[in-house]
Amino acid sequence: MAILEVKNLKKNFAGTEVLRGIDFSLERGNVLSIIGSSGSGKTTLLRCLNFLETPTEGQIVVNGETLFDAADPATQAEAQLRKKRLHFGLVFQSFNLFPQYTALKNVMLAKELLAKERPDYRANRAAVRKEIAETAERLLTEVGLADRMNHYPHQLSGGQQQRVAIARALALDPDILCFDEPTSALDPEITGEVLNVIRDLAKTRNMTMIIVTHEMSFAREVSGRVLFMADGTVMEKGAPEELFGNPKTERLRSFLSAVRT
Repeated sequence: MAILEVKNLKKNFAGTEVLRGIDFSLERGNVLSIIGSSGSGKTTLLRCLNFLETPTEGQIVVNGETLFDAADPATQAEAQLRKKRLHFGLVFQSFNLFPQYTALKNVMLAKELLAKERPDYRANRAAVRKEIAETAERLLTEVGLADRMNHYPHQLSGGQQQRVAIARALALDPDILCFDEPTSALDPEITGEVLNVIRDLAKTRNMTMIIVTHEMSFAREVSGRVLFMADGTVMEKGAPEELFGNPKTERLRSFLSAVRT
């Protein structure tokens, strides 16, 4: 059974239809890359999946549970949104780290806030915080930042900041890890270090991931499936060798020709 099913997802902004009926599914452990020109709806789709935007129509199903159904108000209760977001981790283009906290604290923070809601937190505060810190240290080591844990964001390069953001997303143990053009804010010479971390997650952790990317060679290498979006629709989808090797539409052929030059 698919870990994620997206059914007829639509999103309107002030009468403008940005998503026009998106349908796809994703199997556990698979990597899905979403490609397309700016304005095609890629980021809006990710924001809808992470419940940062509310779809106008459609359904989002995770592990067989309908998390969102535009026709069912019970699935849209504000009180449930934070719990639903925990199914997804999101790594933004621009890092969004808290500048007043170290790398370690940035990774720990969300988990600490959730832990405070546990009924046993007060009685076990020291043990809980120790466990959260150990997890954060392990994740920062995994992304190659064992020697930067106590550095503040301004002391880190863009690539290092993005790796902290990846560790932060992993700390909440999401079902699906989402990346919104994770290298677009980085200089070309440090893009590779972030892409290598994502490659390692796919290989060693078997993470289920959705990656909006403009790195076509990376998408071709790491993905199990690729979606090509244009004008708020999925114009083509399939295995990377199919989309990149034998595009069926003129829109995809033109897009690939443009990004390769």
